[in-house]
Amino acid sequence: MKLLLTGAFSYTEEQLTKLKNSGFEITFVQNELEELTLDCSVFDAVVCNDLFRYNSPERFSNLKVVQLTSAGFDRAPVGYFAANGVSLFNARGVYSIPMAEWVVLKLLEIYKESHRFYSQQKKKTWQKHRNLREITDKRILIVGTGSVGLECARRLQAFGAQVLGADIYDSKSEFIDDFYYMERLPELLPTVDAVVLTLPLNDSTKGLFSHKYLSAMKDDSILINVARGKVLDEEALHNLLSEGKFLGVALDVFEEEPLSENSPLWTNPRVIITPHNSYASDETGTRMFRLIYKNLTEFNFGKSEL
Repeated sequence: MKLLLTGAFSYTEEQLTKLKNSGFEITFVQNELEELTLDCSVFDAVVCNDLFRYNSPERFSNLKVVQLTSAGFDRAPVGYFAANGVSLFNARGVYSIPMAEWVVLKLLEIYKESHRFYSQQKKKTWQKHRNLREITDKRILIVGTGSVGLECARRLQAFGAQVLGADIYDSKSEFIDDFYYMERLPELLPTVDAVVLTLPLNDSTKGLFSHKYLSAMKDDSILINVARGKVLDEEALHNLLSEGKFLGVALDVFEEEPLSENSPLWTNPRVIITPHNSYASDETGTRMFRLIYKNLTEFNFGKSEL
């Protein structure tokens, strides 16, 4: 089987050897963010992230399976693959744990006002702050109860939060105390202390958290986004922050990345910004290759053995 790998994932020599020993003839391309000059029609399988935003899937006429290194499907021509019998896998579960840990970290940083103490330490200032808050008993709404959302729920429930979930399908998870369908969001948002966005980006979720939904939230609530930047209207968010809304906001994803230096979000004292980095950890590489290897070696390429 002819396999195209891209620089979207850093393979060790041992991992490459393992794939070769499983019957794959490997071609490696470091930069997937440009049009490829090689003959793409020979490949049976591809492991990539952004490859198909720069290369027409029609060039891959023999393609049978695509493994994405991202959890989202928004960078892949999902409709084309479905219509042409190409099996598509994402990185479900690979990044969920570090992203969930990031969500808890940012909630705690906001509730415990960590920035004040970091600033005081630099100035060698000894000053107590007695208005800190707890996660315990807070109503936290997770919008998108997939793998990332459920890992968030698992951890927040352990802190004693009341965890609410909203999605188009009920996950029936033990970590969600109360589940609601997405159409219930308008009535839910005014009742919760924090909202965590972990939903996928698609036609129905693009711009979902516009001024309408953001303004419906409590004035002292927290907003966290680890989904995709385009599910959130950044201009509406900035305007509401300027009016004094939100106890704090934590953003790891943005409408355009990198975030423009001119964005007012950079300098807002109630906004925490990280550069689409919540997924990173010392364990994700191992998880990603395990998933790549499993999906490729278990896929039926039309032969009894690879």
